[in-house]
Amino acid sequence: MSTTTQIVGPSDGHDHTHTIILLHGRGSSCDEFSSEFFESEASAPVDRPRTLPDLFPTIRWVFPSSPVIYSERFECMESQWFDMWSTEEPNARPEIQVIGLIQSIEIVFTILREEETRISRDKIFLGGISQGFATAYCTYEMGEKEYAGLIGFSSWAPLPVLALMQEHRAKASNEVSERQPNFVFLAHCRDDTVIPVEEGRKFSDFLKGARGLSWSFTNMKMADIGSTSHKG
Repeated sequence: MSTTTQIVGPSDGHDHTHTIILLHGRGSSCDEFSSEFFESEASAPVDRPRTLPDLFPTIRWVFPSSPVIYSERFECMESQWFDMWSTEEPNARPEIQVIGLIQSIEIVFTILREEETRISRDKIFLGGISQGFATAYCTYEMGEKEYAGLIGFSSWAPLPVLALMQEHRAKASNEVSERQPNFVFLAHCRDDTVIPVEEGRKFSDFLKGARGLSWSFTNMKMADIGSTSHKG
């Protein structure tokens, strides 16, 4: 399992305008996720290159790999950003998620600081798939600076574990972030067999309600937005 960071772009002849950091799902790696991600193509125009690097040549794509940590349920070591008990109920037993999540947030912060030597934080998007986006969202909530936006696929609102971490931070500093992301894109396959699509809807409803964000919603098939496998 890779423990490196996979980096792609910007394309030759193009200036670097933005960075997108994407975290893979449980049981995957940066190499596997980036390879599958870049296999996706836009449905049009058919007479031109349609991969994401083709469509966004000024983007620097950064794919970190998670640590390999112990799975309490399966009693083995696994590539995951934090331990979790169930993908069907991803917020079950949030207490086992805290330690791994705090460590992974520090990993992402380290990558963010490195990327900030190249471009300002307000031009960096943070995202991922499944557990990767749950980690990215918690990183956003626990941070101190604004990002360009958040990009999430097949994920859920990690509110119980986030509440545990924010409670600890509030006791230490008496301050909890009330920042709102500038831009959020969420996509979820309707027939996702790993993380139920209802979890994605709950996340959407939370952001629309609790955060007061304005949203537009398009009902797309996964074939329209690209298909990337994940295990949680």
